[in-house]
Amino acid sequence: MPPDAGSFGARIFKIGADESGARMTYLKVTDGVLKVKSNLVSRPDARVEFEEKADQLRVYSGSKYRLVSEAPAGTVCAVLGPTKTYPGQGLGVQPDARQPMLEPVLNYRVELPEGADPHCALLALRTLEDEDPQLHVVWNAALGEIHLQLMGEIQLEILQSVLQSRFGLEVAFGEGGILYKETISAPVEGVGHYEPLRHYAEVHLLLEPGEPGSGLQFASICRTDALDLNWQRLILTHLAERSHPGVLAGAPLTDVKITLTAGRAHIKHTEGGDFRQATYRAVRQGLRTAAARGQAVLLEPWYDFRLEVPQDCVGRAMADLQRRCAEFSTPENEDGLAVITGKAPVAEMRGCAREVTAYTRGAGRLSCMPRGYAPCHNTEAVLEAIGYQPDADTENPADSVFCSHGAGYLVKWDEVPAHAHVASGLGRNAPGAQQAKQEEADASDEASDARRRAAAYCGTLEQDKELLAIFERTYGPIKRRGEAAGQHDQLAARKAFRSVGPSQNRTPATPPPSGPEYLLVDGYNVIFAWDELKKIAAENLDAARRRLMDILCNYAGYRKCVPILVFDAYRVKGAGREQETWHNLHVIYTREAETADMFIERATHELAKNHRVRVVSSDGAEQIIILGNGALRVSARAFEREVRAVEAEIREFLDQ
Repeated sequence: MPPDAGSFGARIFKIGADESGARMTYLKVTDGVLKVKSNLVSRPDARVEFEEKADQLRVYSGSKYRLVSEAPAGTVCAVLGPTKTYPGQGLGVQPDARQPMLEPVLNYRVELPEGADPHCALLALRTLEDEDPQLHVVWNAALGEIHLQLMGEIQLEILQSVLQSRFGLEVAFGEGGILYKETISAPVEGVGHYEPLRHYAEVHLLLEPGEPGSGLQFASICRTDALDLNWQRLILTHLAERSHPGVLAGAPLTDVKITLTAGRAHIKHTEGGDFRQATYRAVRQGLRTAAARGQAVLLEPWYDFRLEVPQDCVGRAMADLQRRCAEFSTPENEDGLAVITGKAPVAEMRGCAREVTAYTRGAGRLSCMPRGYAPCHNTEAVLEAIGYQPDADTENPADSVFCSHGAGYLVKWDEVPAHAHVASGLGRNAPGAQQAKQEEADASDEASDARRRAAAYCGTLEQDKELLAIFERTYGPIKRRGEAAGQHDQLAARKAFRSVGPSQNRTPATPPPSGPEYLLVDGYNVIFAWDELKKIAAENLDAARRRLMDILCNYAGYRKCVPILVFDAYRVKGAGREQETWHNLHVIYTREAETADMFIERATHELAKNHRVRVVSSDGAEQIIILGNGALRVSARAFEREVRAVEAEIREFLDQ
């Protein structure tokens, strides 16, 4: 049985191994009692999730130990069994300790002797990595190389000695390199789309620069009606599960807040792996966009240093620091020594301690402390030396995959936003958008307004023609009731008239539909397209539904049409179709596994046989079906303008 989560607490301070190599977790019990065979469960905020059993409890005294069946509060013991714990981790009511301030800044390649197995060396280094949080081991599978991320040469010498004494490994290390990082200087939107055949996912992310040292932060402002909460959580998991490489040098991304703003899943074809691909591509696409705008920043580690030299060596010391691109204050005199403090890039300070010892004949002393990451002082030279090509990095693509005619095709990263299926709305808040909006509002020239209205009208006509062409290519030509025949039909009619003669009986033309007009409205589509209803829905979705019902009652009463309002209820388990009448309005709640689009398609097909039908929806696929059934489509935005015009007419009529 696990210890009582409300009373048990412990803090892990060390990871080690016994004589047989078994992994041991050293911890101090701070609250409650830990018993043998208890389940140790990670906290929700832990870096690694696990649930493992405490197989054995040992209390050490020097090199000897005794086995105990339980460890009360205050006991320091070693636990055998857990394999995913780490130093500083808290259990139960005890939170994790603060992360160490020191971060590795240098990278070294491990050089093994001839014939040595790199996997055995990797296993030994992983064991030491568990014991020391400041040691990072990286395995390069493509090159078959092991790289170590360390603080400096002293830690390197200690590590070399430990590998020799504990594991019998004689290793050497290549020349150290600097661990660079990348960030951005301005907000940017990243779009990722992944749609090969029978797969679908689209993700929109907002990347914003964070505070220095904040690392990566993740959040979501996506509406749950647009993307289910479980998909949103999966996207945030994919963002946090790996280190995202930058596009300047392939260095890890840091100091960025990534916010999920929009996304889309397919009810049938979306799988978890699809959102992993779309998420990674969205991050990468946003970084490529930032780099194209000159907003990608390369970061390098800096030191805070303190240099003590004799008075006669001050000039040499200051000249050397200037050559190393250091920023320092005026030297101060302390006990006969000149003290210089300041900051300098880590890349320029390598070997500085040896030089200080040489030109001061051992009388000088240099001490450095990590300051953190700051913009690189020689970005162009570093990028040229690294030679990273983002297009050649096939493991981290920025392009997206779309589907057309049953086959996937690749869209380059700079063209992805134009092909995206979801509008995140971030463009309204982009830099310069408010200024452009103000300039447009200030423009009062009548000819300009007329041109804009004509362009908008032509755009609507072109959109209708495109939708109609898509439908006809798929299902064949549309024959509308009550419309004049086309050119080819007229020619055929004239030929038939000449061959048969005017006295031949001819079938009369089908009369146009009569009776009242039916208005079918996709409720949630309209609610989240109108700003007024969207604000109400953010606080109370039922209030937004009632407000829309009142609006449609007034509209239908004035226009003498039959309104039918349809709401999705397909996610409600066990729900059957429900119908209610609100004054002159018919309200339909769909049943389980039935969407509003499905109901509207069937209703349009039946009603359009004998009546005029208009459908209010902004769904592109739905509009194609509507045109095929012989009904008229109205977008949610256009219908809002129509409703506002009717309300103005009603007020004008009442004021008379």
